[in-house]
Amino acid sequence: MYMPSLDAPSDRPFPFVYFITIRNMSRMAVTLKARKWVVKQRNGEIIVVEGDGVVGQFPRLEPGGEFSYNSCHTIGQDSEATGAYFVEADDGRQFFVRIPVFLMELPNWV
Repeated sequence: MYMPSLDAPSDRPFPFVYFITIRNMSRMAVTLKARKWVVKQRNGEIIVVEGDGVVGQFPRLEPGGEFSYNSCHTIGQDSEATGAYFVEADDGRQFFVRIPVFLMELPNWV
């Protein structure tokens, strides 16, 4: 969702808020350890955002559990975002889960 009231840097002046719900559909508890976002702008420029946890948290998800949050990307033009979450099971096994592509398209009035 385009949110023009949010602060954004001059080279990427268009802030978009996104809303995510992560569901653990496995049979084991997992802890979200990190995430990686790849934002591709219409001109081909790629912005990579990596970090620990999500929104300063490391949610632990029991089987069937879920965690919801919202955050923001700033872009300079129409873009698409995708990426992955990196999780760790209680037994130490590590997995990554792909984040499906979503579009951030500027409204016609911008």
